[in-house]
Amino acid sequence: MRTRPRILTRTRTRQVLVMVAALALLLGGCAGGDGGGDAHGGRITLRFQSLAWQDESVRVTRELVREWNAAHPEIRVEYVQGSWDSVHDQLLTSFEGGEAPDIIHDASDDLADFAYGGHLTDLGPLLPDRLKRDIPERSWDAATFGEGVYGVPFLQEPRVLIAGTRILESSGVRVPTVERPWSWPEFRRITRELTERTGPGTYAVAWPLKDPVSATLNLGLSAGGRLFHRGADGKVTIRFTGGDGVVPDTIHDQVNRDGSASGATLGMGGSDTLPGLFAGKYAMVPLGFSYRQQIVQQAPEGFEWTVLPAPAGEGGSLAQGVSPQTLSVAEDSPYKKEAVRFIDFLLGPENMVRLAKGDWMLPTGTRALRDPSLRVAEDGWATGAALARELRPAPAQSVRGYPEWKDKVATPALQEYYSGAIDRAELEKRLVEDGNRVLARYQR
Repeated sequence: MRTRPRILTRTRTRQVLVMVAALALLLGGCAGGDGGGDAHGGRITLRFQSLAWQDESVRVTRELVREWNAAHPEIRVEYVQGSWDSVHDQLLTSFEGGEAPDIIHDASDDLADFAYGGHLTDLGPLLPDRLKRDIPERSWDAATFGEGVYGVPFLQEPRVLIAGTRILESSGVRVPTVERPWSWPEFRRITRELTERTGPGTYAVAWPLKDPVSATLNLGLSAGGRLFHRGADGKVTIRFTGGDGVVPDTIHDQVNRDGSASGATLGMGGSDTLPGLFAGKYAMVPLGFSYRQQIVQQAPEGFEWTVLPAPAGEGGSLAQGVSPQTLSVAEDSPYKKEAVRFIDFLLGPENMVRLAKGDWMLPTGTRALRDPSLRVAEDGWATGAALARELRPAPAQSVRGYPEWKDKVATPALQEYYSGAIDRAELEKRLVEDGNRVLARYQR
């Protein structure tokens, strides 16, 4: 049964209008932009999507969120768990649907398309001077696209050689240090000698190259490789120089000519090679610095290991490309200033040390990097800290179209070259000719 609408008297109508006007004023005062709040007593809520995944890093990040919330009841941060495996597609969907988190944890090499696409806030005018000064310019360059800064770089990791101490020492080869690293030619010669001295069934090195592109390009920086070159007009083209060939040629020859590297590991991820390292099947594995945590947790009792610097280019250059982890703010967030306040808290020197230790990585902040706990010999911390000054933005991360080039061109080409299926000329042709066709579509 449909009820009849209530007929309002003139007095009642006036009362309703007054109430509506008052309510509108109240909502207008609460709903403003950066200084606004929600309906809960003026409190606002920021959604922070974190990609922390190791138990220790998740625990530390959640602790910091709780500490912020306890000290800032008017600005509550809601922790949202994300995943490195799906973050790019997930963010793209959330941006297009208007449902992006306010604060976004990602990596600098994933930001270019989002920054150029207008999905991220230019943080330059919002960042506090303390944070600007504490993080070196070279790290800020990793999150700078065009004229804007679209992320705060806070954690980074070099690639290092994780080596079984007993095999290395018993072989009699020279052990490298940060002060006196192996050169790339010396590295190839020593891996050949080490394999010969250890006998059948043992390889000097295992290259886990399931994702071969970032490892190849980032290590290639030490030899002068860049591959991507930006012209005066701002457009990027791919050119393959002698420096670009040093790392891929070394890996190819170790696998296909010297027999000093296992071809079976080329399709593996880093974690897949650890059992072979523990068993003495491989003397060394090039891995990201954070893999030390897995070694500490998984290595059998009595396994002795050390952290060595990756090979150096001419003049002893240990330069490496890195894609630091970053914190960004969504352009659609109505609470940009508050989001930056939380980022500034999260990345204070002491908190940055906590995050770095939780992820077994290196902080970008100069004050955090000086912390004595990150410079101890145990677990290779001192070696990593010494390499921090050599880390540079990955050459390709500001290039629009890089993800497509990486997936469709570079990954299959490098995988085939490392396995011996194609030669060097074919590798160069694919990377350059096919690659420039991809980039051209993004730079019209």
